[in-house]
Amino acid sequence: MSVLDQFDLKGRVAAITGAAGELCSCMAAALGEIGVRVALLDINGAGAEARAEEVRKAGGEALGLACDVLDEASIAACRREIEKAWAAPSILINGAGGNHPSGSTDREFLEREDFDDGELKTFFRLETAGFRRVFDLNFLGTFLPTRVFAEGMARAGGGAVLNISSMNAFTPLTKIPAYAAAKAAVSNFTRWLAVHFAHVGIRVNAIAPGFLMTEQLKFLHIDQKTGEPTPRARQVIAHTPMQRYGEPEELLGTVVWLLSDASRFVTGVVVPIDGGFSSYSI
Repeated sequence: MSVLDQFDLKGRVAAITGAAGELCSCMAAALGEIGVRVALLDINGAGAEARAEEVRKAGGEALGLACDVLDEASIAACRREIEKAWAAPSILINGAGGNHPSGSTDREFLEREDFDDGELKTFFRLETAGFRRVFDLNFLGTFLPTRVFAEGMARAGGGAVLNISSMNAFTPLTKIPAYAAAKAAVSNFTRWLAVHFAHVGIRVNAIAPGFLMTEQLKFLHIDQKTGEPTPRARQVIAHTPMQRYGEPEELLGTVVWLLSDASRFVTGVVVPIDGGFSSYSI
């Protein structure tokens, strides 16, 4: 087998959660382009179908399915739809996740005078339900789809699971404790699964994206009035040796490598794609 042949994924079936979002829809489009039959799963079913239609218009095979990654029955129903259309997926990308203000503090550091400000959301004023909302989406939203889809892979004797971790798994960013804790759990769970599934031919890896210039990040890191970077954005660039944000397409080479036979002896790794962010220290 030639080196290029090892990257060939043509004809395989992939399930991708969170696929209506910018990053995972980019992955779906790329996999569809190289011959993977992609099932795009998202709680926003209309969004998943719209993204699937884009794949089909580009010449690929795609399904768009509504899926709640926190509801095992919903995930199992999607698995049945995929199997009916094609076959049991041999690829799973756990892309569903995200952050929410309900799991975040207002400031980086707690100060003594903060106790006198009844409006300030400190760690002590985080609502448990808000914290759980973010943690469950990111961690249980990885655990449950893996339990549903990896069973088919184990019975078939092989497959590849790709989880989405974060820079927060290496060093937690300030103000977002629920998201940081969940992504650290995803990284740890990736390694646990890699060991647990090693004898049935399933490889489990993760990517840890750095700061990618998505539409959501533009809203958070660019001042909407002036068009200038926010103080948070300037911190990010200052701690990224490449001195820029990444683009969603810059994830794709690593994604294809980790899903293909080119990485057939690679399991249990979390690969930073971050412009050096996780390596930099003053």
